[in-house]
Amino acid sequence: MEKISVIIPCRNEEKYIANCLNSIIKNDYPKDFIEVFVVDGLSNDSTRDIVEGFSKKYSFIFLLINENKTAPYAMNLGIEKSTGEYIIRLDAHGEIPNNYFSTLIEWGKKLNADNTGAVWITDVINKTPKSLSIVKVLSNKFGVGNSLFRIGIDSIKEVDTVPFGCYKKSVFRKIGLYNERLERNQDIELNKRLKKNGGHIFLLPHLFSTYYARESFSGIAKNNFQTGFWNMLTVYYTKTFSSLSLRHFIPLMFCLSIIVPLILMIWYLPAGLISAAILLIYFTVLLSTGIRIKETSTPLHLVLWAFIVLHFSYGFGSALGLFRIDILFGKTYR
Repeated sequence: MEKISVIIPCRNEEKYIANCLNSIIKNDYPKDFIEVFVVDGLSNDSTRDIVEGFSKKYSFIFLLINENKTAPYAMNLGIEKSTGEYIIRLDAHGEIPNNYFSTLIEWGKKLNADNTGAVWITDVINKTPKSLSIVKVLSNKFGVGNSLFRIGIDSIKEVDTVPFGCYKKSVFRKIGLYNERLERNQDIELNKRLKKNGGHIFLLPHLFSTYYARESFSGIAKNNFQTGFWNMLTVYYTKTFSSLSLRHFIPLMFCLSIIVPLILMIWYLPAGLISAAILLIYFTVLLSTGIRIKETSTPLHLVLWAFIVLHFSYGFGSALGLFRIDILFGKTYR
């Protein structure tokens, strides 16, 4: 049986890490063939204490300290320490079903895959009308585009990226480790690099992992603003648009299509009609989508606001990232 190395980057995850580790412990994969590295980025809450408690009780769970704090450093540290034939990245915000590891290994072999992943079920711990509305939006195509692992598929499909993936360890010897300059998008960039080098990534429709989303509009706004911002930094650092997919730039194009005509109004007043037309189309689609997916537990006004926060925070983050063109000339992001 193949040995697997599970790597969990984390920082200040005291609310989630225990549930994540318990879901691993309940897994049906033989524990003699599992090693789990929780790589902590200098948490200042009780995360490390919780992990240390697990490591004392379970000999296959290890705590590593990531002085650099960021996820790509954590992943590379875990990979360097690993002894497994397969590397599985998990997130402290996530939980997995009992058959997760065995199913990924089984289908990875059948498909001769370099990376195999499952569909995400987006959830929240504290279920309120607001948080459930956020879940709705993060699982809807109008909210997240054609991100198949978020919206689900009907049959096994070769894709450009998967979450919580199971990689052959040989992949990292072939294409290199995670790009440590990327605080965000490091998984996407790695998978793009894998595909570029002839690798195959598959998404399984019958296997699901759970990801716990942020439960407030401010949390969603901050997270997506940073993600959008890092989209542009990813392009600058890798010096290629192919490190991401078209869907990652749709919010940017949407926001620019509103902002640019408004600026042009300084010289040509009718240019504002372009922004007005785009906003009219947007809010028409927004309202029709919101009416279609709302439920008693997710009022229409909260669903609509969740969409707006998601789209505009992501788009404006990307727009701000455009101004970091100095990175192209060798300067370092601070």
